[in-house]
Amino acid sequence: MGLCGLGQMGLAVAGRLAAHSPVVAFDPSPERRSLADRIDNLTAVDTLEELTGLTVVVLSLPTPAISLSTCEALAALLPAGAVVIETSTTTPDAIQSCQSILGGHGLAIIDAAILSGVGQMSSGTATLLLGGDTTVIDRVTDILDAIAPRREYFGELGTGMAAKVINNGVAHAVMVVLAEAASLAAATGVDLDQLTQMLAAPDGGLMRPLTHRLTERVARGDYEGGMPLDAARKDSTLALSLAQQHRVPLFALQGAHSVYEIAMSSGLARKDYSALVTLWEHWTGRELHFASEQPQ
Repeated sequence: MGLCGLGQMGLAVAGRLAAHSPVVAFDPSPERRSLADRIDNLTAVDTLEELTGLTVVVLSLPTPAISLSTCEALAALLPAGAVVIETSTTTPDAIQSCQSILGGHGLAIIDAAILSGVGQMSSGTATLLLGGDTTVIDRVTDILDAIAPRREYFGELGTGMAAKVINNGVAHAVMVVLAEAASLAAATGVDLDQLTQMLAAPDGGLMRPLTHRLTERVARGDYEGGMPLDAARKDSTLALSLAQQHRVPLFALQGAHSVYEIAMSSGLARKDYSALVTLWEHWTGRELHFASEQPQ
């Protein structure tokens, strides 16, 4: 099989693949190829043309644009029926564009976004987020098994990649919130270790919005009772006041407070504060309920 891209994640993927079967791996960097040459059962090459005739090629590339240009090149090199496995972090539109190019040559592509980090990939504990034609996925199951033991199928082509992008967006936004929380804690004498334990607890500020408000209330569209949005707005105001008092800059918490102000002016004051998601339902025209049973 082939592999395009020998960056940090690509090198870890290369090790997983080479433990399964021989790999021909391309990267334009001599340094990265030199590192890959240390992997048994792998041949590092300096041109894409050396992947000609392979029936499966895995992509692990740094940008959507590079994935697209690589697919354009592979379309002329691979035989009809070959499969491209896109593990790079890209966008649904980008992978659809790759499919348009490859499909015209009788080739297929699936998204197999890597949820985990390099360490998890190297140790064989990574998770793949899949999207695409299940018949194509079935044809490369052994290779997917070699890359990662856990897989989650999301649906049509691009959905696995969308899930990865959303997950990353949440992680990066939460990191800003946590930086602000830690700064507030340090300014007010709250022990940071205790803070992290509190936030991670089932009833803490990180987990409760996910496990109760999203997966129970939003899922069923149930916004009656619970903590009223006007009370949540009051708490948000107190957090902003605390930050101002201790001269702690806020970005994420300040931005989030604006949503509560909008929700208040939209008549949601006495609904459970998870009802703020109905603002997005109104703005996008898409319902966010996902439970099989809805409240009567």
